[in-house]
Amino acid sequence: MEAAKVKRSFIARYFQFDKYGTNVRTEVLAGITTFFAMAYILLVNPDMLSKTGMDFGAVFVATAVASALGTLLMGIIANYPLALAPGMGLNAYFTFTICLGMKIPWQTALGAVFISGVIFLLLTVTKVREMIINSIPPSLKFAVSAGIGLFVSFIGLKESGIVVANPATFVSLSPKLVSDPMILLTLFGLIVTIILMVRNVKGAIFIGMMSTAIVGIITNQVKVPTAFFSLPPSIEPTFWKMDIAAAMDVGIFTIIFAFLFVDLFDNAGTLVGVANQAGFLKDNKLPRAGRALTTDSIAAMAGASLGTSTVTSYVESSAGVATGGRTGFTSVVTAFCFIASLFFFPIVKTLASVPAITAPALIIVGVLMASSLKDINWKELSESIPAFFTIIMMPLTFSIATGIALGFVLYPITKLVAGEGKKVHWLMYVLAVVFVVRFIYLNE
Repeated sequence: MEAAKVKRSFIARYFQFDKYGTNVRTEVLAGITTFFAMAYILLVNPDMLSKTGMDFGAVFVATAVASALGTLLMGIIANYPLALAPGMGLNAYFTFTICLGMKIPWQTALGAVFISGVIFLLLTVTKVREMIINSIPPSLKFAVSAGIGLFVSFIGLKESGIVVANPATFVSLSPKLVSDPMILLTLFGLIVTIILMVRNVKGAIFIGMMSTAIVGIITNQVKVPTAFFSLPPSIEPTFWKMDIAAAMDVGIFTIIFAFLFVDLFDNAGTLVGVANQAGFLKDNKLPRAGRALTTDSIAAMAGASLGTSTVTSYVESSAGVATGGRTGFTSVVTAFCFIASLFFFPIVKTLASVPAITAPALIIVGVLMASSLKDINWKELSESIPAFFTIIMMPLTFSIATGIALGFVLYPITKLVAGEGKKVHWLMYVLAVVFVVRFIYLNE
């Protein structure tokens, strides 16, 4: 009993429970809530990356371990109730654009992820990060988030069979929409998830996936797992398999930049949003921001080393904050939940093989990311035109990097024409030239 009191006392002191008006029970509940709000990544990420030829079991372990490591460091080093995992959108970019689209080996893609993490760390330590963030106009930041949302949703619609190829119109609604059992199961999962989201049910995406799985088992569309628990599969097939030398090739500069850019702003936006919800912002400044961003860059490098796409902060952390989480102990609990999930591999493997279970999660995540559309100044054409092309070209070209590049090229042009060229940061002109050269000489 005395030992338990000492432990609780140490935890309370280290994470400053008194300062933030919280306690162990509240933090534990918040940590578990955050885990279930983002547990879908354990199914979706291995399923997506395995399409590149990566071993499903190894990616599952890499996903769980990288998420646990990043989240644990965030809690201990930065003392924020913020969880990390392989980012949605970036994993789709890794799979469909880089590996399947550009035919780049997944080992090289992992090398690009690692390099982007190293650059992110250097930018954070040298304070250059602040200059970059300040140089990118808000409209493009919002556009990138919204564009990735459309891209991810399109992948979900495509993978589920709801949207199919059409020689006349490129894409169209499936003619089997109301007759294909798997599409019907997908629609069921999507509707259930939407209802739960609208009703503000915590962990709605994960609950929707489990509900779909149960219905799928009842209708014989989903196999019952042969076991519920097992030792984790080997991570050897992906561990330290990144090819950094190949990733240094100038031909994939845009890939590294896309990983870096999206991680930079996704992390910063999520960090500020969750911190604001928790009441951490002081005079519009975030305490310990450097520690949080350093943790994110370390997590990205660790994830690439283990065998997964870019690890970044998750907005689902807000679910834990809404439950009362205020300190890094919330993240510590979430991290241990990720470690515990390693022993549920048989369930994950069975469920992830069914598109109807994972597709609704992709579609709904796209909806959440597209919410940044409201923050773009659509009345100012010099702002809205580059933003629009950034957004629309991501799903149409099946490439996040292409959308970013077009937006960065168009923005200085529209501002110069509008007579506002002096308002554009010099770095934007440099990036515009770099991307023009990229389109001329390194076009995919």
